[in-house]
Amino acid sequence: MSYKILLVDDDPFVRRTLTLSLEHAGYEVGTAGDAVQGLALARGALHDLVLLDIVLPGMDGLEALPIFQRDLRLPVILLTGRRSSHDEALGLELGADDYVTKPFNLDVLLARMASVLRRSSPQSTSVTLQRLVVGDLVIDQRARTAVFCGQELELSPRTFKLLALLASHAGQVMSLDTLMTQVWGREFTGEPQAVYVHVRWLREKLASVCGHSIRILTVHRVGYKLVAETT
Repeated sequence: MSYKILLVDDDPFVRRTLTLSLEHAGYEVGTAGDAVQGLALARGALHDLVLLDIVLPGMDGLEALPIFQRDLRLPVILLTGRRSSHDEALGLELGADDYVTKPFNLDVLLARMASVLRRSSPQSTSVTLQRLVVGDLVIDQRARTAVFCGQELELSPRTFKLLALLASHAGQVMSLDTLMTQVWGREFTGEPQAVYVHVRWLREKLASVCGHSIRILTVHRVGYKLVAETT
């Protein structure tokens, strides 16, 4: 199977050299020099993964990231020459599947791409129930929708998978290791901060829609569990 990659980077040299390397590795590659062009290409043709530079003219990568994730349901690896922990945390919070700092080793990038593609494949999910109902929360795995108190939640693929996993084990404590393995994959090289920011974002989203009828509780030094309030 040949995966289609969308590379969004304003540097012509990066686009040219990375395209050649990715094509040599067996990928099909489409390129764009800015986020607007990249979004147009993503809407016009099927892609499996986006390599998205953060520093772009006009709309930057962090602004475009939620659109790729929420509207187009595409996994995204952020590329940047800025070594900023703030950028990394914000990128993960917005839904990025991974974060690679330039200059990067090609073999490392290829390994991370393969890992993200495996994790984003429908066959890779460990949650097998097609429909989950927990209190006022209804999750349809096939349609990839989460409806809370009658309102559909706008979630990135990664955040949706985290919510579905917690909901499928409602009332049970899920350890950080389990969440990282089943949502991010065994090959994930990041820190637990990725889980923290996604959980915080989910809590804010759930609270803003329907108070605290569904809560994600922290179990100190263990992990998290999702619970529904009973009346």
